[in-house]
Formats: sequence, C-alpha cells, structure tokens
Amino acid sequence: MPGNQDALISLSSHPIFSLPKEFSGPLAQSESSLELSTTTLPKFRNDSATQDGPTASGRRQNMVLRDSDIIVTAGREIRMTQLGDGKISHSAEKQYKTLHTPNVQFEIHHMSLNPGGKLLAVAGASQVAVIVLPRSGFLRLVPDKLDCKSVQVGQYHHASNTSPPIAKIQWHPWGDAGTTLMVMTVDGKLREYDISVDAEDPLQVLSFVPDKKPGRSYLAEDPADREVASFDLGKGKADWGPLTVYAIMRSGDIYSICPYMPKNASIPSAYVHSLECFISAKLELLSRGSTSAASKNLSTIYDYQQKYVSALVKQLPAGSMFPATSRSVPMHPPSTIKASPTRQGPFLLQPSPRMLEHSDGDEATDITYLAFGNDFGSTEEDGGETEHLGVVMIAYQDGRVDLCLDVDKVEARWSNKSSRGLPMLAVYETIDLGLVSNLWPLSPQLLDLLQANHPVFVVDPIYDDTIYVYHAFGVHALHLQPVLQSLASALRANDDDADSTLAEALQQSTITNVQPILSTFSVEKKCSNPVVAVTIPDNVYLTYSIFILTSAMRITTFNLVLRSESPRSRAESLPPVADDGNEVKEKDKWLKPTEGPSAYVSLLRTEPFQPGAILSHPSGLPSNPQLSLPPSASSELMLTPEILRYLANTVAELTNQIREIQLAHRRSETRAVLQVQELKRLCEKAAELNALVEKMKGPDVDANKARIQTVQETHKNLMARLDRMLQHMMDNASPELSEHETKWFEELKRMKQEVTGIGRYDGSSLAARAGMMQREYDRVLPDLKSLLEKEQSWKAKHTQNCQTLGISQAFEFGKRSTFEQTRISQLENDVSQLATTLDIAFSKPPDAER
Repeated sequence: MPGNQDALISLSSHPIFSLPKEFSGPLAQSESSLELSTTTLPKFRNDSATQDGPTASGRRQNMVLRDSDIIVTAGREIRMTQLGDGKISHSAEKQYKTLHTPNVQFEIHHMSLNPGGKLLAVAGASQVAVIVLPRSGFLRLVPDKLDCKSVQVGQYHHASNTSPPIAKIQWHPWGDAGTTLMVMTVDGKLREYDISVDAEDPLQVLSFVPDKKPGRSYLAEDPADREVASFDLGKGKADWGPLTVYAIMRSGDIYSICPYMPKNASIPSAYVHSLECFISAKLELLSRGSTSAASKNLSTIYDYQQKYVSALVKQLPAGSMFPATSRSVPMHPPSTIKASPTRQGPFLLQPSPRMLEHSDGDEATDITYLAFGNDFGSTEEDGGETEHLGVVMIAYQDGRVDLCLDVDKVEARWSNKSSRGLPMLAVYETIDLGLVSNLWPLSPQLLDLLQANHPVFVVDPIYDDTIYVYHAFGVHALHLQPVLQSLASALRANDDDADSTLAEALQQSTITNVQPILSTFSVEKKCSNPVVAVTIPDNVYLTYSIFILTSAMRITTFNLVLRSESPRSRAESLPPVADDGNEVKEKDKWLKPTEGPSAYVSLLRTEPFQPGAILSHPSGLPSNPQLSLPPSASSELMLTPEILRYLANTVAELTNQIREIQLAHRRSETRAVLQVQELKRLCEKAAELNALVEKMKGPDVDANKARIQTVQETHKNLMARLDRMLQHMMDNASPELSEHETKWFEELKRMKQEVTGIGRYDGSSLAARAGMMQREYDRVLPDLKSLLEKEQSWKAKHTQNCQTLGISQAFEFGKRSTFEQTRISQLENDVSQLATTLDIAFSKPPDAER
C-alpha cells in the first residue's frame, strides 16, 4: 500500500495535468480566471456558447478512466496516458499523447465513456462529438499526436449559435453494442442518437417541457420551471424502473417518462419475463377489486402495459423462457401502441424538504437514482431479493441534498384521456453539506458564490451505498449504509409487523454519514478552484482509490479501503432474544435445556461489541478535509480574523477527534481484558466438564449398562403381565359377546364367503372371477400387441407418405378428391333412376356395400 500511495502522489507532477496552452506564453491568461471569486463570478455564470472559455462553469467532468488509461481534457485538447507509466519509476520520463480530433473545435465541458470503452462522448456548451479511442498500447507509438476518428453529433440541433445549452450526456446501458447516446438540452429535449446508424438525426426525442400554447397568459412563469438541470435513468429488476427517465428542472420539479427504451436495444431476457409476471399480478389483483371508475381507469392502463410487454415477449428467441439463463436479446420498441408515453409529474415531495438557514433555496443541479434490495448486507443463502427500495437524491446549489424514497413506483403511461394523481416521493432526509454555514461567518457577500456552484453526484462503482458529491468548494462523501440497513431490517420483518417495524425504523431517524474529504476554498484569498472531475477505478488494473481534479489541474488522490465481508455476522449467530431480554429457548436435537436460570452466565453481553464510531468505518478517506488551494501570492502568511477563526475550528475538530479516538481505544482495551477473563472462565469450565465426562467413562459404565439391561427386561415382563391382566378383566366383565359384536362377526363371515367362496370350486366368488379375468386378459394380450405393432407400422408409412406432400399440395388433392366424389355420387344416382325406369335389377355399388 505505501508503494501504491507514493505512485498516486507522483501523479500530481505528471505533465498530463498541465494547464491549457491559453495559460502559457506572452499572451497567457491569468490563472485567477480559473478561481471562483466575487470578481470572476460573472464569467462563471455566463453560459453563452459564443463566449465559451476555460472557466469551470456548469456541469463538469474533465477526467475519465478506461481500465489503466486516464483521459483528461484541457480546454479543447484531449490528453491520454497510462497510469502504469507513472508507477514504473519516479525518475522515468512521464509522457502523454494528445488525441488529434479536427471535428472537436469547442471547449470541452464534460465527457462520458461508453460501456464498451471504445467510444468517448464529449460535450461543450452546446455541441456534442464522439471520438473513437485508440487501442491499448498507444503510449508506445512515436508521434505525440494520435489521429482519432471523430464525428460531430446532431449538428442541426447542437452546432448553431442559437442551439440550447447541453445539460447532460449519457450512454444508455441497454443500447445495442453500447452505441446509444442520450443528449439532454436545457429546453427539455432528450434526443437519442445511435452512433453506429446515424449521428446526425436522433432516432427518438422525448420532451420534458411542453410547448407553449399561443395566446395570452396572465400567470407569471418562472424560467427555471422550463429549464432542465439534469436527468438519470431509473433502476430495478422486476418493475418499470429501467424503462423510466427522470428529469429535474432548475426549480427542483421532477418529471418522468415511462416507458422509454432505445430504438436499438439489448435487454436481458430475465427482465422481460419478470416484467411480464409483474403486469400479470397487477391485472389479477385488479380483477378481484371493485368496478369503480378508478378501477376502470387502471384497467385501461394495465391493458396498454400488457400489450407493450407482450410485444417485448414476442421478440424473445426460442429457448429463453424461464428457467433458462438470462442473456441480452436485441429488441426494438413495440409499435402496437400508437399513443406516445406521457410526461408524469411534477412529483410531490412529502413532507416538504426543509430549507437551509441563510439560504433562499437555490436551483437544483443534479439528480441520481439508486436501487437497493431489502436483503441489503445479507448473504445470498439468507434469501433472495424480493423487493427493491428506490432512492432518489437531488442536489442544489446551496449544498442541500434531498434523500427521497421512491415509495410510489412510476409505471408506464401513455397519452390518453384518463387522469391520475401526481406521483410522490417520500423525503427521508435533508442533508446539509455545510457550504452556507462555512461561507456565512466569513462574509454574507460570499453566499453569492453559490450562484456558480454546480454539485454533481458520482456513485461508487463497488459500493453503491457510497455517493460522492463534488462542487465548486470541494468534495463530500455520503455514506448511506446506516440508513439502508435500518430500512432493510424493516422490510425484512414479518407481514404482520411490517407496518409497525417500518414506522419504528423511520422514527429512529438514522441519518446519512456526511464526510468532507477535500476543500478547495481559500479562507485567505476568499476564492476557490472548483472541482471539475471525480473518478473511481472499478477494475483490477488499478488500486481501489479516488481521483479528484480541480479547475487549476491539481490532482488529489486517496487510497480507499475495501470492506471486509464476513459470511455471517456474530449478531446472526447469537440465540434470539425475547422482548423481556431473556434468551429464547430453541429446540436442540441432542440435549433439552433445563428450566430456570442458566447454569453458566457469561461476562459478555448478548449484544455484539460495537467499536467506537470513529473507528468503525475505515474507508481510507481523511477524517478532516484535505486542502487543495491555489498558491499564495506572498511567501508570508497573513493572519486575518478569518484565518484565525478557521484555525480555531480546525484545532477544535482535531481535539474532539483525538478525544473520541482515546475513548474508543480505552473501550476496546476494556473489552479485550473482559474477553481474556471470559476465555479463562471458559477454559476452566471446559476442564471441569472434561473431568466429569472422564469420570462417567470409568468403572461405573459397565454397572450402569447392566442395570439398564435389567430395567429393559423387567419392563418387557411387566408389559406382558399387564396384557394378561387386562384380558382377564375383560373376560370377567363381559364373558359373552354382545349383540353388536355378534352382528359384526357375522358380517365379517359373510364378506369372507363372498370373497373366497363357500367351497373350493365356487365359481361365483370374487377370487374365482378375478382369476378368470386374468386368464382372459393373458389370452387376448398377444393379439392386441400384434394389432398395435401393425397400427404403428401403418402410421409410420402413412407419415412418410404425408411428409412428401406440402400443405398446399395436400389441400389441392383433397379439393380434387371431393369434387370427384361428388361426380361419382351424381352418376350413381342417374344410373339408379335409369334402372328403375327400365325395370332392370343390378347389384349395389361398392361404396354402398361398405
């Protein structure tokens, strides 16, 4: 690990992280233009495509990873190198290659790597292009510039000066061959491009903002209500989640469109079958309900959904039915439903999210959808995934993050006259990243910097319960594991107590663990270098770590720690505990526990030991945010009240952490001493039990065995004596048979005569008749077998003859045969009439004889 950490630290001096050419030479721009301050705030808020520059405004993602290759953009330049080159030797010459892409003549704001890792989509203020990346081993090539094929996407929609700005680009995970690119513009148009088919015209267009109707309107409309900030795809395994698109407006309103699938998609067959079962269960449940107007409305919607899913099932190849192994199947959107999917929303957030102090509630910037199973944190042997909990996270400019639960799942709906209430999201928690509380004490005017803040979510590729939020002032890590474990335990409860358990889980108020890991705000200069990229490798080529890049091209890396996963936790191995605190007695196949208090009481509690919170989650991230600040103008540090206040707060936080670590250490030492004492007691008790067992194995064993055998023989004699005494008592009580017993024995005698017969040669008995039937069966069986063989041979010949004719030929032969049969019948009737007239007698025709 130390070697890997040194190699990651050496990346800070790699030339790939040098500033663009605009910041070198005699006409170089000042690096202060990359800093967010009250002076540069107008440039950061400028989103014009004609005046686009290196200022890190809006959504930024200027660094991505492909296996061991790192791709960085600097202005209009795309650089690429291998991280293994920096790990060979610190003294080795570090180099990178520049991708020569003549079609990319715009400032690159963010990038997106397709699922196959061969295509790179880049977006500027309003333009989009796709680049074909070089293969591995490109670093061994001689030229510094590598010619790469590139194509500009949708020039008619995204290349003019009046084109709407790009909100976000994203590759669809279910696109066929990984070539489906989704481009969302701020005007609410989501365009789908298949790069392998046509990069100019979109295959599909979804509209999240309806067109304005002509006419006068006296209602004031906020422009933020008609501008999209970001979008994301839903998730799920047996519902409409993967076919749902969520979009968030700058005002915070959330809309969705379902169903949506790429024009050329590759969908797992297991998902299609699961969705079919889901719709069938919905229809069956609806058929058992009432016949109200609402039920009729739902029936219409479910009928549309069933038609949609049936069209998908028909596209599945043979052999893909359950329980066959799931595989991706090429599919196209069904065309059986002419109506287009309708926009659903805006979502109701219940209860209303709380506002941050000293904040007016700034605009929304990003949205992400997460899905977790109700068996979160358990093993596969404990049970399968039966339900999934959807989590929607929303980021705002002021550092507020709303964590919402998707309790009312979105379903497919099409444009029709049926009406339904607005969808709803349950707001579980409002997370404060602390941006307002950090800027307000310094100066209230610094809150204006939040207008250029654009927080973006990044999901950890290994642990999806860890979310990173990077913004203009640093990076925060959000650990959702405590919240998800609390909700998952409630979802795993029994059906009878599910509602009460879920209510208790919500009342416990388990909150998200917020951890700042990087700060780019300089208290001395009152400015910040916004973070423009955060990426985490998810392959075996690189160590599990996090890479953070700022607008000044300063790279910061942290080695992360993989979690230790045990097959079963100690809490699951402990005996169950009742409500009164006593252990529940379970059935033992060897020994039955005696009633009353336990003979041995452990010094340890029944609950597992929990280390201190400060030691329980080692992730590799710093406990205090690391600083990534621009260099100071002067070599001497100027102590200002703001700097002194910052130092005092930092010292106070470090002091509290040291105190918590000391307390956790003492608690762990106390627990260790207690466990040593318990180990000694267990050893003593084990030695005592061993001595008792050896004593039981001594000379008394033979005597005990002989005694047990004597007891068994005595028990047998007593049982025989008891039977004789019972028979003797019955004879004394009733020496003669009763009337009912006499009738019963007579009936038994009659039944015996009917079955076996009166004499030996009684042919009317059931036994004699059964024997006669068996002999007759044995006599007829050979003839039946020969007839069966003849019939099978005739069928085989008939099948071979029929196979020589096709369906159309057999139909024509049958038609001709019917016609000839009709003519023959008519001729027979004519001959019969003629014979009757002439009084001539003749034999019947052959068919009449049959």
